Parts: sequence; structure tokens; C-alpha cells
Amino acid sequence: MKSKNTIVILSALVFIGVIGGCSFVPSNEIELREQSVVNIPLSGSITKKKAELSGMAWIGDTLILMPQYPEDFGPNEGALFAIPKRTILDFLDGTSKEPISPSMITLHAPGLEAGIQDYEGFESIGVLNQNIYMTIESGKNNHMMGYLVSGTISSDLTEIVLDTTHIVEIHPPIQLDNRTDEALVITQDKIYTFFEVNGVNLNPQPAAHVFGLDLTPQGTISFPNLEYRVTDAAIGSNGEIWVINKVSPDDTELFTLSDPLLEKYDNRTTLGYVQQVERLVELDFSTSGIKLADNPPIQLALETDPRNWEGLVLLDNRGFLLVTDKSPDTLLGFIPVP
Repeated sequence: MKSKNTIVILSALVFIGVIGGCSFVPSNEIELREQSVVNIPLSGSITKKKAELSGMAWIGDTLILMPQYPEDFGPNEGALFAIPKRTILDFLDGTSKEPISPSMITLHAPGLEAGIQDYEGFESIGVLNQNIYMTIESGKNNHMMGYLVSGTISSDLTEIVLDTTHIVEIHPPIQLDNRTDEALVITQDKIYTFFEVNGVNLNPQPAAHVFGLDLTPQGTISFPNLEYRVTDAAIGSNGEIWVINKVSPDDTELFTLSDPLLEKYDNRTTLGYVQQVERLVELDFSTSGIKLADNPPIQLALETDPRNWEGLVLLDNRGFLLVTDKSPDTLLGFIPVP
């Protein structure tokens, strides 16, 4: 199934700002085919902006959606959300048109928030069997630190218990406000976490952090220079890694004069600052290193309001599910395989 539309977008934007203000003007235009996002309607507390969904993962045939601040939902340390895969497929197949109301998974993480200075919530989640792994962000004013924590989920998917006695630091390669390891993937014996900013000028030698399933640090492996933000990741059926790669007008520190992916696949030859990108990028993965796959990115059809996509999973062989943080609202989207 394919759902594409043709839109005209700016190929590049020339920075003409000075200290105290900036603006952008188009240098030329091209016609570009992009992949449309199918909106899957939601209902209940997950639709509130405070949900700030920042990660997703499958456990069997159930999709877990993680708020950045689970403590905003329910007692104890709050809750995560869950949606059966069948419910999503029923909507996509036209069997049901009703908004989906997720169930809640109670989170137990005693003392976690109090034990992390300048706690800024959860950023990514992965599941292996009944074990859950999550990254956490902390810090402010360019003094950032990431953390990795693990726990278990009950067989009936009603409770998650994190081991808050064992939390491992993830040191950022560079210091940028509000930037830590925002994505992770899990293999049968290792956890790989990815820093959010990997552009060549800001982070010339990016690397993925490697951990054992017991959270023991195992060094790093290479990661490609990829402009803008990496906000989540998922492993595909052939062992490839897909990442959300995006930039919005608020990310001025990430604007770049050269985006190799745009230049290679979109024939955008005029240098300039691009201020809105939403795409999925394929990476070749091995235990010795990660590199860009020799395939074009899947570019999402842009809307007037930039969407802060922060959660990604694959949906069987159909395509991808993505979820936004609070901007512009809580959105669950489906991207068919091109």
C-alpha cells in the first residue's frame, strides 16, 4: 500500500540574520515526492500535551508508548500506555474508525527522580523478553548527563518495576543544552544508545554507546555523521537500523550549510540553512560499527506546524509507526513502506 503526494518545498534557505534576529529566504525550488503520514486517532489522557511521548517499543503484540514524565499519569511513579497491535491494524484496514484509547501500565521506580540531579524525564525505551531498558535525561545550562536503567514488566502487562539501585551514566560526547542519548536499540546480548546530535560540525566523531544486558558499559562503536537530530531508533527485519532524523525552526543551533543526504538524493545543490526536515534514515548495523545505508531516506510530507517525532517502531512488513512529543499535539502516525 502506498500513499504519496507531491509537494513543493524549499530546497535551501539562506541565512541572512544578524545578532538579534534572523530570517530565511528561498534560494530555489524543486518538486519532491514525499511520504504522507496516516494519522491514527487517539482518545483519553494520552492526547493531552503533557503526555510528551518520547519513545515506543513492542512487547509481543502490544505497543508500549512512554511519556517523558510518566509521573504525570497516576499514582506511584506514574504510568506508561499500551495499545494492542490488532487495534492499530483494525484502524488501518478500515475495520474500525473509532479513536484508540490505550490502557495504562503502572510504573514503579522508587526514588528515581529524587536520585538524579536536574532530572528531565525519560527519552527512549526498548524491550527484550520481559526486560525493559530506558534512557533518562538530566541537566541544564549545557551541563547534561544521560542515564540507562533497566527493569521488568509483568506478564499481564500491567506493571513495570525499574531497578533504581542500578543506574548507569551515559556521558554525552559534547555539551549542548537538552541533548543526551535519545535513542536505543537492543540485540540478543547488547544495548546500543545513540546521542541526539551527530552533525559533522558539532560532533565530528560520533559514536554509539554499548552496554551489556546487565548495563555493564562495553565501550563504543562508530556512528555516522548525520545532520540535525536523532530522536529514536528501531531495528528492521533484516538487521538494519532506522532512525528518526529531524530539524525544526526552533533548532537553530543545528542548522547547517551542508546536508549530504539532501545533496545526494534530492539534488539540492544550493547551500543554505534548511529549517524543517522530517525523515526516516536507514543505517547499516554491525557489532563493529554503524554507517549510513546506501538507500535514500524516507522523507515525510511536511505540514505547516513541524511535528516533533520522538518515538519509532516497525509495524510488521507494512511500514512504521511514529509518535510525537507535545508539538504540535500528541500524534500517532503510520508511514507505509514506500
